[in-house]
Amino acid sequence: MDRADTAVLNVEVVYCPAPGRCERVALKLPDGATVGDAVAASGLCERHGLAADAIEIGVWCRKQPLQTRLRERDRVELYRPLQIDPKEARRQRYKRARQAASGS
Repeated sequence: MDRADTAVLNVEVVYCPAPGRCERVALKLPDGATVGDAVAASGLCERHGLAADAIEIGVWCRKQPLQTRLRERDRVELYRPLQIDPKEARRQRYKRARQAASGS
């Protein structure tokens, strides 16, 4: 592997604006790039009206600050805010399922 190959990082930035929808942007960034660099280069925050400093961002399912340096083939993920608490959503699904079962 020559020096030119190591000077560029191949990373992916992913955002799911709604259930079942996923937007991916593949990027080539200079070695030493940060999570913030990848988010800015992807254009996903601007496209969806998000502020990078106001949302949760992670690398491979682990929350990371914008200053985190990236490695080759990292996956940067932009997390949308929860609309409902997951425990409450399960309770509601269970309640609907019980009502449907008793109504049959």
